[in-house]
Amino acid sequence: MNENSPRLDEYIRFFDTLSPGSLQHLARFFTDDARFKDPFNDVTGLAAIQDVFEHMFRVTARPSFAVTEAMESGDTALLRWVFTCRIRRYEIAVTGVSFVLFANDGRVREHIDYWDPAEGIYDRLPVIGALLRWLRRRLAA
Repeated sequence: MNENSPRLDEYIRFFDTLSPGSLQHLARFFTDDARFKDPFNDVTGLAAIQDVFEHMFRVTARPSFAVTEAMESGDTALLRWVFTCRIRRYEIAVTGVSFVLFANDGRVREHIDYWDPAEGIYDRLPVIGALLRWLRRRLAA
């Protein structure tokens, strides 16, 4: 990774070591009115963000983020990451990008994840997965 600001390095470490116990430190990283958005959630506020992560820990086994690249300009950062977990008998690995906007105090006021839920999740489901594979073949150049 390139040279990052201390605030970004700390934020990356937070996600690289995310655990149910680390959720008690969310206020250190997010403003009280922070927004968190991903393909399944669009929430505002610390309690709602905590609920999203607690849900992730409840429905997946061994969830883990690994930030592989980071770019920063002013109060904006882009993080490329790989998320892995297990859902029932399926091992999941999804690559995504996060847009992060820092507030003046160095905490995150907006974190938006961009990733394809069909990659590694929907395509593992029997009926939906078969349909997605068929659509990809039909739409591919």
